[in-house]
Amino acid sequence: MTDENRAGEDRTDKAPAEPAPAEPAPAEAAPAEPAPAQETREDDTRDAEHTAQEHPADDQQRQAGDQQRPAGDQQRPADDQEHSAEDATEPRPRPRPRSRKRRILRLLAVVLALLLLPLLTAAAALRLNYTGDPAPGTHTRHKDALWLGHAWVDGRKTDRDVEALARRLRGTGIRDLYVHSGPLEHDGTLPASAYPKARWLTAAVHRELPGVRVQAWLGDVLASEGPTGLRLERPATRAAILDSTRAVLAAGFQGAHFDLEPLHSGDRHYLGLLDDLRELTHARGAVLSVAAHQIDPLPAFHSFWGTTTGHPKWWSQAYFAQVARRVDQIAVMSYDTMQPLQSLYGGYVAQQTSLALEVTPKGTDLLMGLPFYHENRFGHWAHAETVPAAVRGVRLGLSRTDADRADFGVALYVDFAATEDDWTAYRRDWVRTP
Repeated sequence: MTDENRAGEDRTDKAPAEPAPAEPAPAEAAPAEPAPAQETREDDTRDAEHTAQEHPADDQQRQAGDQQRPAGDQQRPADDQEHSAEDATEPRPRPRPRSRKRRILRLLAVVLALLLLPLLTAAAALRLNYTGDPAPGTHTRHKDALWLGHAWVDGRKTDRDVEALARRLRGTGIRDLYVHSGPLEHDGTLPASAYPKARWLTAAVHRELPGVRVQAWLGDVLASEGPTGLRLERPATRAAILDSTRAVLAAGFQGAHFDLEPLHSGDRHYLGLLDDLRELTHARGAVLSVAAHQIDPLPAFHSFWGTTTGHPKWWSQAYFAQVARRVDQIAVMSYDTMQPLQSLYGGYVAQQTSLALEVTPKGTDLLMGLPFYHENRFGHWAHAETVPAAVRGVRLGLSRTDADRADFGVALYVDFAATEDDWTAYRRDWVRTP
């Protein structure tokens, strides 16, 4: 409430204290008016002083406001002056929501750039790796291989199928057939019922394709990333794998090809198993070959990927070399690379070829895998991972690292998913036959 209102209330309260003048003589009451007026002014002064004592800051603000306002504004009612003073002292709200939103957007843009920059840099490097012309003569060395499905040993295939396969392979560089004869049991054993037609197949292939070797393709899921699977750390399991290998060699196979996944880089139990398998196969004049994981595209990348995803997909180059020294053939599974474009996939294969060539010893056949299958899922896009892109990548890597290497070839995965376009590209780009 303003001072002027309080002063009005004081006048209303003190009027009855004076004797009311008689209506007929209003003139006599006129001289009495100065006293109440003086008393009212004194009350007003006391109220003003009391108000100033209780609210000195407000009074000073009003006085400052009165000095700054034009004369017309000073004549406004006191309540308007008080509201104006309060409005002047209150801080105006700042547009913080908009500025905070802008800061968040800028932060997100920086984070996105930090995430995309390494990916874009890697993509540019792979695309650059896919440029150039392969060296002359970087074609088949007639040491290629083909993965065959289980139907070839379980009774579903006939002599006519073998004849058709022979027509397909004549004039190519195929020297080895990896025939699926497993999988191994989780304890390493392998029942003979898994490959009842093995002896028939080996005899039929030797008849139709002299010089082509037939190997038993044995594999299983390792318990490296889950509760179930084959456990190489158990001596009894490794001993059982050796017994299974003896059995398939006795059934007529000319070698054993192992594909154990997911096999983590640095697994020493696997290296020990390979030492024992090499001694066993060589004593029987047989071949020991393995399917190998891809090599780190960046140093220690398998450690980073394993930490972030729980699946260290790659091997270190040093571990790859340790495996390669223990076998007769090592076939890199250079597919399922997560590359979205043919050029990036081809550049990636070129890089993998060079990395593998650098550490594979002379006398060990190095084979790079070609994708003879067509799936669209995470890690593999059929439109990107094509046979032409893979062959070009293989030839570029071979040209840059060891163009004259004789112990080299490609491995085709897999027969039952291959198309005529796949076979045509293999013949045209690698074998160089129409």
